[in-house]
Amino acid sequence: MRLAGKVAIISGAASGMGAATARRFGAEGARVVVADLLDTDGAAVVNAIRAKGGEARFVHLDVTDEASWRAAVDATIAAYGTLHIAVNNAGISGSKVTDTLETDAWNRLMAVNATGVFLGMKFQIPAMQKAGGGSIVNLSSISGNTGQNQIHLGYNASKGAVRIMSKSAAVQFGKDNIRVNTIHPGLMPPMRTSGATADPATRAKMLKRVPLGRTGEVDEVANAALFLASDEASYVTGAELYVDGGYLAG
Repeated sequence: MRLAGKVAIISGAASGMGAATARRFGAEGARVVVADLLDTDGAAVVNAIRAKGGEARFVHLDVTDEASWRAAVDATIAAYGTLHIAVNNAGISGSKVTDTLETDAWNRLMAVNATGVFLGMKFQIPAMQKAGGGSIVNLSSISGNTGQNQIHLGYNASKGAVRIMSKSAAVQFGKDNIRVNTIHPGLMPPMRTSGATADPATRAKMLKRVPLGRTGEVDEVANAALFLASDEASYVTGAELYVDGGYLAG
């Protein structure tokens, strides 16, 4: 098992890419902390991991709240004694609002997508320093690399912030044997918070730009996270892994 003996916390793990990653990590031997606002859905992911013989538990987490992050990491260490892996996956879509200059949407997107990752690392890094090292995988997006229509400016900005803050953390904490990398998913199944990008006509237009000619699957993102979290990526830090079917290559 590729994560045997490891302890991992995954935010936004009650659904989508986060849930897929939690299930994959559990199957690979990690003790998984499923962290999310959605208690019932999060508990279902925990039960699915346990049903396959894995070890997992749920913690309620609001990624925009510093005290909530502190409590989640403290609960992880109280339960398992340490922290080796963090996947900062929680995020919201920028395609639900029609006014791409709306201030409230900007504040919400930055709070969840960017500040949520910063606050996660604020508490994950000290725990990993005590553990002698670790791996942080932050979920950015193709939207963190390019401008797009029908997407709030705050979504592109927040995902771009994840991209560059991850590189900064990789540089600053490499001395502590802490690796920090980003995954940039492309066109995936719609999120719970998706708006225009869930519309079939809009998705068909986006799909024309994907060289592989299909939508990605959440398990393909989970596979990328598994690689970056594992010791197989022991000399990989500050890197960006694009899971986009070639979208950004065009």
